[in-house]
Amino acid sequence: MKKQLVRQFVREEEGQDLVEYTLLLAFVCLASAALFIGAGKSMANIWSDTNVIVDNAGQIANTITAS
Repeated sequence: MKKQLVRQFVREEEGQDLVEYTLLLAFVCLASAALFIGAGKSMANIWSDTNVIVDNAGQIANTITAS
C-alpha cells in the first residue's frame, strides 16, 4: 500500500507546476517592488530639483518686477 502511494506521488506532476508558477510569481513581485522603490527615489529627486528651479525662477521674477 505504501509503495503504491509513493509511486503515485512520484508520478504526479500537477503540484510541481503549481510550485513553479508560485515561485515565478514571487520573483516577479519582488522584482517589481525593487523597481518601484528605485523609481520612487528617482521621482523624489525629480520633484526636488523641479521645486528648486521653480523657486529660483520665482525669486528672479520678483526681483525683475520689483525693479
